[in-house]
Amino acid sequence: MALSRSPVDDRTRLDFWQAASGAVLALFVCVHLVLEGTVVLSPALTNGIAWLLEVTMLAQVAAPVIMLLILFHFYIAARKMPFRANELGVFVQHSKGLKEVDTWLWLVQVFTAIVILAGAFYHIYSVMTDLPINVAGSAKRLHSGWLAFYVFFLPCVILHTGIGVYRLAVKFGVCVKATRPAWRKWTWIVMGCYLLLGAAALTRVWFLG
Repeated sequence: MALSRSPVDDRTRLDFWQAASGAVLALFVCVHLVLEGTVVLSPALTNGIAWLLEVTMLAQVAAPVIMLLILFHFYIAARKMPFRANELGVFVQHSKGLKEVDTWLWLVQVFTAIVILAGAFYHIYSVMTDLPINVAGSAKRLHSGWLAFYVFFLPCVILHTGIGVYRLAVKFGVCVKATRPAWRKWTWIVMGCYLLLGAAALTRVWFLG
């Protein structure tokens, strides 16, 4: 007779897939921001990268795959999120009592996850329905009202990704209690660098429009 699976096994399996999907998405965000940041050096270089991604069909394939991966990651992570007002209130009260930084970081992840779920769809849809991908098209979108969206969306993506990587390091024992302050410090530094890169790219594209 086959042994039945325990709830603990199910939670472990879901935790693994949540971590794995989160790691893949974090890697994608890092690479994506670096590629977009090339516009600061040369718009022609950015256009060349975009052309290569399109001609090899990587952009067309990656777009729906990334969106599905975001949905999958959110679906698994949502089981731990305090969606109800009373649950959120209890969580905030416990966080105040514990005075633990990591609990507040998790709450930031919850908020940014909801923003990313909605924002990623609109971002991917707007880009993939206006091919080819190029700097001129990006500038046109910014000047047609999308600048405010990206000014809000970009920090949310960077916060969610940076905190997520830090929490993965804690979860799998790479970051132990004694090294957490240093990890948090460098996480904020790296997030700040990516935010500066993203802001510089947005500024460059805006003035090219």
